[in-house]
Amino acid sequence: MSPVMSAFMRELPGLFLLAGVFLPVTLLLLLLIAYFRIKLMEVNEELSQNPHHQQKRKPGSYLYQRTKRT
Repeated sequence: MSPVMSAFMRELPGLFLLAGVFLPVTLLLLLLIAYFRIKLMEVNEELSQNPHHQQKRKPGSYLYQRTKRT
């Protein structure tokens, strides 16, 4: 290791790295995952309650041409 890196690791305790850097970042990522999961569940619930919800298909799309043929 370089002298700067070894001095940095010697002066900075491992508990500070764990509690001050890795733990908050991990908790933030888990919080974001939980938030987006809840939002996705809400959207899925809204879509399932509206049975007449249909996507408007563009005339050039594959699904539009497929439904037009049948």
